[in-house]
Amino acid sequence: MSSLLCLWRRRATCCTVPRGLECSAAWSWLHPSRGLHVDHPPRRPPPGGGISYVHGASAVSLLSATIGQSLDAAARRWPQREAVVFLQDGVRKTFQHLQRDVEQVAAGLLALGLQPGDRLGLWGPNTYEWILFQFASAKAGIVQVSLNPAYQLKEAEFTLRKVQCKALVCPSSFKTQKFCEMLRELCPEMDASPPGAIRSARLPDLRTVIVTDKREAGTLHVDDVFQAAESRHRRRLSELDAKLSCDDAINIQFTSGTTGNPKGVTLSHHNVVNNGYLVGLRAGYDWRPRVRVCMPVPLYHCFGSVVGGMCMAVHGITLVFPSTAYDCQANLDAIHRERCNFVYGTPTMFTDLLGLPHLEKYDLSSMEGGIMAASPCAPELVANVRAKLNMKEIMIGYGTTENSPVTFLGFPLDDDELKLRTVGCVLPHVEAKVVDVDTGETVPLGAAGELLIRGSCVMHGYWDEPDKTRQVLGPDRWYRTGDVASLNALGYCSIEGRIKDMIIRGGENIYPAEIEKFLYTNDKVHEVQVVGVKDERLGEQVCACIRLKEGQTCTAEEIRTFCKGQISHFKIPHYVVFVDSYPMTASRKVKKNVLKVDMEKHLGL
Repeated sequence: MSSLLCLWRRRATCCTVPRGLECSAAWSWLHPSRGLHVDHPPRRPPPGGGISYVHGASAVSLLSATIGQSLDAAARRWPQREAVVFLQDGVRKTFQHLQRDVEQVAAGLLALGLQPGDRLGLWGPNTYEWILFQFASAKAGIVQVSLNPAYQLKEAEFTLRKVQCKALVCPSSFKTQKFCEMLRELCPEMDASPPGAIRSARLPDLRTVIVTDKREAGTLHVDDVFQAAESRHRRRLSELDAKLSCDDAINIQFTSGTTGNPKGVTLSHHNVVNNGYLVGLRAGYDWRPRVRVCMPVPLYHCFGSVVGGMCMAVHGITLVFPSTAYDCQANLDAIHRERCNFVYGTPTMFTDLLGLPHLEKYDLSSMEGGIMAASPCAPELVANVRAKLNMKEIMIGYGTTENSPVTFLGFPLDDDELKLRTVGCVLPHVEAKVVDVDTGETVPLGAAGELLIRGSCVMHGYWDEPDKTRQVLGPDRWYRTGDVASLNALGYCSIEGRIKDMIIRGGENIYPAEIEKFLYTNDKVHEVQVVGVKDERLGEQVCACIRLKEGQTCTAEEIRTFCKGQISHFKIPHYVVFVDSYPMTASRKVKKNVLKVDMEKHLGL
């Protein structure tokens, strides 16, 4: 057993009888043979199958470490190995350097008056400060809140108020995003406030704003946090290491709901540490002599912060960030110059790589594999990635933010059929079943239905939203994904579609109700329905189908201009179609599936 694992307390895993398991045949899963061992690619189905239920049995125990303990152990084991590389900023940090910075900033946060359980927001692009404060806040028991850097004023205000953020870390600006200007509009009191003592009417809980790239009135700079701690704060930090529980909430990730308001998915140390651990084991990070991952995915997303950040802390891999904002050419340059052997990305990111000119002039001989996830992956794309990018061990994954996020992931050496037609095999310690959408009964193996997940990956719940939590997470702890899926006998999953109306545009999850709610504030709009229509590069694009008020005229460009600066750029409708009516059910509900098809035909897609 490795010295790293010796440092972690082992957690015994157990199974309890699920409440409400519908048919008597399903009870056969209690027999040990019903568990599908997934430490290696399963070759034969377990006996007694026939229903769409799988439990990822494993000889590997779950970890009971906190995020801070995981990084501490990594720094002891691999002190001189590079942990993170931020090429655009020229930042390189070994595990030893990263751990020292994290300790200093964590103690500094305590010195500023933050306490375990307080919420600290991270609002910005991929920079070293994002990773630094992710781990420093966790080390101090402070709950890190991930904010999409594309958020506009109303979205930022809603999320900061919802979770009562006491501190916020952000750059002054980035590209067209003026973070500090938006904050001053929300908090006009900021300029006149002593740093760390903001009193705002619109954000009553916010006290401290920490700016990463320059000094601004009423705010602190990152350097101030580094220098804030005294010996008593460092002692307090050391005491917390023994007191913090791996079951404590430590991260809030916002995801939209069908009501249009973002929901705060609340995750624990246990959730994210183990998801990173199990994903890394599936990818073979525990036996590969060196892993350097090209990381174009954003850190505010679970894909970046868990599959990236937590895999780094638990398995000692190196994360190479090619650019602060997404830049496909920078990704290719990073693979070539840094000798990356893995790439993380959405299908759109891999499509962009394949579309770059002179691809054959780059040295991709270091490439071994990668993880493609966050939106549907076309079989043709997967085949091209394997052939043209030298990624023979590309793995397809599936998950949701509510599940920390990964629940299914392929094995590196899966055959073509599994790589091209499924989203991978169930992870260890994860239960999955497929149920009839109407009756809730478990369907026969291979049949389609709603996918449900249970296990160490499932969130605590939505922050301060007990009713919405109960809608998706029952007392039996089965999480309803809202996705239509099927399972095969070897525990591999195929996603057939989505029950929810969610649009996935280039890996960004977009909920039509949120856009519809905003467009209804336009005086010319009588009724609006938003659907996703197919797009070769991004997977889907946003299409707004608008009925105007009588006597009104409007253009598509007017609608897009109305949206700019008010909602995130990726939510702004790419297509705007003015209609007289919608396809309706007998009960006068809009048939969005029919509307989607109609729009694709109308647009010639």
